[in-house]
Amino acid sequence: MTAPWITYRPELKVLDCTVRDGGLINDHMFDDGLVKAVYDTCLEAGVDYMELGYKGDKKLFASNKFGDWKFCDEEDMRRIVGDNDTNLKLAAMADAEKTNYKVDILPKSESVLDCIRVATYAHQLPVAVDMINDAHDKGYEATCNLMAVSITQDDEIDQALEVLRETPATTVVVVDSFGSLYGEQIERLVTRYRKAMEGTDKEVGIHAHNNCQLAFANTIEAIVHGANRIDATMMGMGRGAGNCPMELLIGFLRNPAYRVRPIYQLIQDYFLDLREKHEWGALIPYNITGQLNQHPRSAIALLEEDSKQEYVAFYDKLVADL
Repeated sequence: MTAPWITYRPELKVLDCTVRDGGLINDHMFDDGLVKAVYDTCLEAGVDYMELGYKGDKKLFASNKFGDWKFCDEEDMRRIVGDNDTNLKLAAMADAEKTNYKVDILPKSESVLDCIRVATYAHQLPVAVDMINDAHDKGYEATCNLMAVSITQDDEIDQALEVLRETPATTVVVVDSFGSLYGEQIERLVTRYRKAMEGTDKEVGIHAHNNCQLAFANTIEAIVHGANRIDATMMGMGRGAGNCPMELLIGFLRNPAYRVRPIYQLIQDYFLDLREKHEWGALIPYNITGQLNQHPRSAIALLEEDSKQEYVAFYDKLVADL
């Protein structure tokens, strides 16, 4: 019998969403040097996918208030990656009802992107299905992030999975949007998703947030129970409490195709300074919203507006509003 600590699953793929999810802390106003450094690091580290940002609708998001990675226009992406003549696949996220996908997502033959990741809440599923079909018809790999499942009823999840099973989406991702889930819930969700996709070639993914400091642990739990599409960010960078740290994930995986040293170099050269300007991580207000299974917007507002950070008053208000 082979010892489990020297084995790996070759079908498991890692996606870096640093610039997309991390961009939520600074309105995606990254300089080209950092985006290029993340791209180069993904290449050196053997990461399978890099998500460059959103395909945001410019009628909803003013281009003078957001950086290039809120929109992922072709010329901006190519300024960083050229023709991306590499094995690294490039992705962009398209939010349901926030993307002019018919116009802004070009045919694959005209784009450097390989994958469109459709993000949707359960109630937006009809739009999301059309977006998935549109991306597939244009030649992309299409996937689906089903968001906020911690506040979605089981029957709604089951209905959504039944619908997504019939789409050309290659992956359906469990998204712990509020960072409120625990290991047992992750196990149950991944198992539910996998069972719903039985008989297809669809994979199940995991996107974990770190409000309760469980993003890495929950990611491991998802992997143990068969999730093969794994999201992470460099130094755990992401909105609010952040995400599963890429350096921990790559250090955990045993696949020799992955290398952690380039990630530490990137963190040392770029992210330590960046964290001085834009704080992220499992801070107390995010712990509170995570434990109460609430969106972190109230915690973000507290940290931005209240220098005293009155934790008890913040907790009492959230509990009173339940």
